Amino acid sequence: EVQVVESGGGLVQAGGSLRLSCAASGFILDDYAIGWFRQAPGKEREGVSCISSRTGDRYYADSVSGRFTISSDNAKNTVYLQMNSLKPEDTAVYYCAAGGIVTIDPDLYDHWGQGTQVTVSS
Repeated sequence: EVQVVESGGGLVQAGGSLRLSCAASGFILDDYAIGWFRQAPGKEREGVSCISSRTGDRYYADSVSGRFTISSDNAKNTVYLQMNSLKPEDTAVYYCAAGGIVTIDPDLYDHWGQGTQVTVSS
């Protein structure tokens, strides 16, 4: 019943921007933490950002702090990841997930989307 679906990935030049969307169904955002994660070829999955709509808590990985912004729109039941000043090292498949606590540890999330590809060219 609980589902999240990512969209918004694509190809962008270094320095450009993308906005990723995570559409939630089967639950309301106040009841779950939403995290964004990414996995690049040959690397392990890493946490990028997470949010609790209930508390307003937000966290960012050091590698994206100051460039990415996570937000939630409860009316649309959607979480966004605004990605600015993109770098080639941001290239990865990006996933959103729903979990019980606010953390960027992927092992603590239960419900995962299918992923959306972000490619940043130099």
